[in-house]
Amino acid sequence: MAIITLTTDFGLKDHFVGAIKGTIYRDLEDARIVDISHSISPFNIQECAYILKNSYKAFPEGTIHIVGVDSEPTIENQHIAVLVDHHYFISANNGVISLITSMINPEKVVEINIPNPIHGSFPVMDVFVQVACHLARGGTLEVVGKPFRELKELKEFAPRITNNGNTIVGSVIYIDNYGNVITNIQKAFFESSRKGRAFELNARNKKLNQIHNKYSDIINFDLEKTQRKGPGDLLALFNSAGYIELAIYKSDLNTVGGAATLLGLDYRDTIIINFE
Repeated sequence: MAIITLTTDFGLKDHFVGAIKGTIYRDLEDARIVDISHSISPFNIQECAYILKNSYKAFPEGTIHIVGVDSEPTIENQHIAVLVDHHYFISANNGVISLITSMINPEKVVEINIPNPIHGSFPVMDVFVQVACHLARGGTLEVVGKPFRELKELKEFAPRITNNGNTIVGSVIYIDNYGNVITNIQKAFFESSRKGRAFELNARNKKLNQIHNKYSDIINFDLEKTQRKGPGDLLALFNSAGYIELAIYKSDLNTVGGAATLLGLDYRDTIIINFE
């Protein structure tokens, strides 16, 4: 049976996540449910897309992804089910699908139209779960909806090249659980713009001229321990998703804080890279 994943902005304090899982298990006792995240910032479509875009490919083809962010239906926010990259996504038509699969055309898109739908305030449980269970049993999209061609498109925050090719202007797109700052500057874009040149990365009042491949690269083990950089020091690296990330090595948000708080950076703030 296919895996069903859950990505929502519901948090874990309230009953919502438990009720969703209970409803799935009531319909499919042998269901396999995986939580991707329930800590998406409320209604933050860009953040939801970043997390799903960098996690869904780790699952087997045929996995069903329930997306519970901004899911209340309106005439402009229809409920849809999408088959793309051999994965199913059940969501509202709020632009999240276009951000997750910006480089891939969907194979099928339907507007959900199930019999006797419940028009309540909890559509993820009342509608999305029904569709997910249908697909998990081997059902098809054609049974739960009609073809839909008005998929809402949102543009990702793209970094800009300025100053005659000598500067990249990027933005913060996500802050993770450690307070690490993820930018929208991907490694391939950086390298193609860099052309082998030296550079200086500017984040608020901090400047960096190295980008590492892993966190511990900040440590020069040839130096004595008292002379090394280490816990509490700022670094830049290409993270596992291929984006430039700013981090405090072995940071603890409860003590020294993370890169976001120490640098004073938040969602959509600017990061500048100058090439020499």
